[in-house]
Amino acid sequence: MNKLKTPWSENVNSTQYPRPQLQRQNWQSLDGYWQCAFVKGNLDSPDVYKTYCDTSILVPFSPESFLSQVGRTTMPDEILVYKTHFSLLEKDKISILHFGAVDYECKIFINGEYAGSHIGGYTCFDIDITRYLQDENTLVVCVKDPTDEQPISRGKQKFKHGGIWYTPTSGIWQSVWIEYLPKQYIKSLKITPDLDNSEVSISILTNDGGTSFQILDEDKKLHSSDNGQIIIKMENPSLWSPENPRLYYFEAIYKDDKVKSYFAMRKFSIGKRDDGKPCFMLNNKPYFMTGLLDQGYWSDGLYTAPNDEALIFDIELAKKCGFNTLRKHIKIEPMRWYYHCDRLGMIVWQDFINGGGKYNKAAILILPNIGINVKDSRYSFYSRKDEENRRLYYSEMKETVEQLYNVPSIALWTPFNEGWGQFDSLKVCEYLRTLDSTRIIDHASGWSDQGGELRSIHKYFVPFKMPKKERRPVILSEFGGYSLSLENHTSSDKTFGYAKFKDKEKLNSALRNLWEKEIIPAKEQGLCAAIYTQLSDVQDETNGLVTYDRKEVKVDCRLLEQLNKKLNLT
Repeated sequence: MNKLKTPWSENVNSTQYPRPQLQRQNWQSLDGYWQCAFVKGNLDSPDVYKTYCDTSILVPFSPESFLSQVGRTTMPDEILVYKTHFSLLEKDKISILHFGAVDYECKIFINGEYAGSHIGGYTCFDIDITRYLQDENTLVVCVKDPTDEQPISRGKQKFKHGGIWYTPTSGIWQSVWIEYLPKQYIKSLKITPDLDNSEVSISILTNDGGTSFQILDEDKKLHSSDNGQIIIKMENPSLWSPENPRLYYFEAIYKDDKVKSYFAMRKFSIGKRDDGKPCFMLNNKPYFMTGLLDQGYWSDGLYTAPNDEALIFDIELAKKCGFNTLRKHIKIEPMRWYYHCDRLGMIVWQDFINGGGKYNKAAILILPNIGINVKDSRYSFYSRKDEENRRLYYSEMKETVEQLYNVPSIALWTPFNEGWGQFDSLKVCEYLRTLDSTRIIDHASGWSDQGGELRSIHKYFVPFKMPKKERRPVILSEFGGYSLSLENHTSSDKTFGYAKFKDKEKLNSALRNLWEKEIIPAKEQGLCAAIYTQLSDVQDETNGLVTYDRKEVKVDCRLLEQLNKKLNLT
């Protein structure tokens, strides 16, 4: 078990509501100590929920993590069974059980009765458990997680981890909570700012199909609708940006239900610079996105940050170094992380979760690096021949967009990365645009370019040069990866990086040269964005700005801030 602690390892309790854009007062956290057990068997076994659980686990940390206090991997032939008890706080209300994320497939039992299930390890889900409840209740969660033994969406998890692949995380890894709601309640909101018309549209979905609701804005003005949608005109709105992260807070009211939420007036698009070169636009003005690859791993909690302060630390470190963007790499974070990006002013590029079978080295390593591009309709070549798995990818994409659509800071979606399980990427983008037409799409980050709206390049080892005669916007969606291993701050004897340095002085000198000789000149030639690898060290990877335990910042933040300022000059 990895015992490399972060500064927040001793303070993991949190009473903050997990979902800031649909927030209620009447809720009950189930995070804390549960019991668990690992048993051989099948998730469909009628008696699996009766498993005797004799191991204590701290939820929401996965059993593989130090903070869970378990330190054990769930194997593909095992079922991870959780058990906890809770008291019913509101007898006359509808009780909704929420899970932030459970990896990968789970079944839920309340007082011995099957209550629901979910497939997919990264998206939230909820279950109406009202009819199963008593004054005192037993909740059992049974989980199956094959990780990379089956062609499921798995991110960078791998049983034989090392290099760019990391320790698996199974089971519950985000918060669990109960809401007590009136008989008629708000299920979701859909918020769409329209900067060009200085208005915002707010739509409502209710549990009973009702459409009459009200919005109380932060100026205490009441807006009403009978058709499920309210359009609010914004007079001289303050526009959201990393330099001015203005959020507008409001309350949505449906009968006896009230939720707090927020939005921002902003627009992400593609346009042209004064010299005619394509560029990214923020609020209809050219804007260079300079960012960091962000894996979202923690030395003590793996997929789960110890607390909110840890999440904030990473975002504020990136801002202190002059970065305005984080590329959330092959992971979906808890909603509070996105809230902090919204309020602190950090643009987010959101990756979808990769999957498929065992990756073909020719597809993800060899051919792309010698300039050979293969059509991603060749499913076997990209390890996506399983039709059911491809169908699940679409389903999980829909869940992801529905969960994250309202997040103001998300500027760009990335369906595929470096050919990992890539398939039909242009068709996938067409489907994605039906779910969200307001954001930019990087259809194939790194290589296996199929002609999407961006030319997305990963460049390590050799200097980056702008491609000639490219009419699409060019982004450097990964580069750098400079490695410095600091003693007593690593979790592995191995070190992985694309260039290795012996001390901070040499690392910072190399970073200065990289920006001044490659990135800044490329921006002048038309580069639209650049994402450096990476924010933090992760296990074997020692190429972060900060160590895996977040205790040592390896870079000169003032230097990086000065270099990034040169990129943001229009």
